Amino acid sequence: MTYEELAALVNRSLFADLGYTDEDGRQNIRRVFCVWHKGLGRHLISTNTSSAHVQSLLRNGNACLYFSDDAAFEGLCLCGRAVIHTERAFKELLWNDGDEKYYPDGIGDPDYCVTEFVAESGRFYRYDGKGTLTSAELAAFDAGRDFENGYAKTAGNGNKQE
Repeated sequence: MTYEELAALVNRSLFADLGYTDEDGRQNIRRVFCVWHKGLGRHLISTNTSSAHVQSLLRNGNACLYFSDDAAFEGLCLCGRAVIHTERAFKELLWNDGDEKYYPDGIGDPDYCVTEFVAESGRFYRYDGKGTLTSAELAAFDAGRDFENGYAKTAGNGNKQE
């Protein structure tokens, strides 16, 4: 798959699977809404600060993020680390009208945070083959890009855009 085809897979995905290790050393997977991307190497996820996966990621940021399109038999697994952001700029970027039902204190709600997944490598597959992505390849593809709502860009569904 080309980098552009991989980016199209990521952009058309609404969800990704976030893998991490919990405080007891067990492997966990959490399905997360993930539509904000900076190329292939950085992805933003809004979530609750108090959630078990955020608490685990604060202790051990090693993680993986998996995007797939089952109908097209395509998948991308990125390995890297998760960084938890509570800075207003990150929160504002992902905030949507109606989010106050989850975070009653608004953007400043202490239970609202953004997880940034930073890829260090990756593996992908499709019906016609598989391959790897190195840190250098990810960085080169992502150079000069900003975070954008990939799903809104590709689906034209009216979701908040950058």
